[in-house]
Amino acid sequence: MSIDPQPLQHRDAKPIPAQPAAQQRAVPTIGKTTRAEELRRQLADEIVRGVLAPGASLDETEIAKRFNVSRTPVREALRQLVASGLVESRPHHGAVVAQPSFERLTGMFEAMAELEAMCAGFAAERMSPLERRDLEAIHAELRLLSHQGNPERFHEMNERFHNAIYAGSHNDYIAEITLATRVRVQPFRRAQFRNLGRLAKSHAEHDRVVVAIMRGDRAGAAAAMRGHIELVRDEYEIYAVSV
Repeated sequence: MSIDPQPLQHRDAKPIPAQPAAQQRAVPTIGKTTRAEELRRQLADEIVRGVLAPGASLDETEIAKRFNVSRTPVREALRQLVASGLVESRPHHGAVVAQPSFERLTGMFEAMAELEAMCAGFAAERMSPLERRDLEAIHAELRLLSHQGNPERFHEMNERFHNAIYAGSHNDYIAEITLATRVRVQPFRRAQFRNLGRLAKSHAEHDRVVVAIMRGDRAGAAAAMRGHIELVRDEYEIYAVSV
């Protein structure tokens, strides 16, 4: 099922009481990408694709020369990669490429699935009408991007989609934990968008989440999101075998 760009009117949607402006939350947006963030993404992609092998040294000076930048953004990018678990900081050896074991990565995805399911379930009950319209608009944009076959742009908009659901849960603590977990899993989630036909499949999975949220179906939204993240994990495993 696809959702047209124009917001849908759902006959079975539960009425959502109007919220005071002070209680309404802005959907997190992705700001201008910093040079450190660009470096982090490029290095993360190379690690996930195996270009940078486990144990490989990541020298700040060499990376700065390679990308023609100062060492400051390189240092920040490596710090972010250490936080994500893709890179280890070893005494007297500097930063080296790490690689989560299969069991570790499976555990990360399991946690991600449950956290996102909670956010989606709460969002189904708590999203304001404005937040629901914003989610539909993002979903419609993702549909267009899936047709265009642009995985980079789709990934960026995909982050906005999930951010909107985190915000719509109206539980700051769970949203913070979910976002922190996503940062650790993000390179693996991003890699699976390279699989043939994955963008369209991802949009279809999102569609089930959106429909349940619009209906106010907490259990349905949670189940749809949990299933989506489980499929993301499966798609990453397919990708990992192909590289």
